[in-house]
Amino acid sequence: MLKFVIIAGAVLLFFRWIFGRWPWQPKISTRNQAIFRARRLLGVEARATRPDIIAAHKRLVAMVHPDRGGSNEQVHEANAARDLLLDELPHEVR
Repeated sequence: MLKFVIIAGAVLLFFRWIFGRWPWQPKISTRNQAIFRARRLLGVEARATRPDIIAAHKRLVAMVHPDRGGSNEQVHEANAARDLLLDELPHEVR
């Protein structure tokens, strides 16, 4: 029985090392990960509307603008997050 537990543990660790996740964790697509990061960056919820996204983007750009000590990369990242989230909205909500 102890051999089985050790082998099972080794297989699980190998799976985690190869795939970067545990076998019981759901597989998340790259696009869903990008959407999650964009929401987190802008500080909006999953049900955010177009005005919510635009307002959050304006707040973030005001903080990270190069004139305020930020960088161009941060502004580009905020713009990409806004564009991604706006593309995800249903057509009738746009």
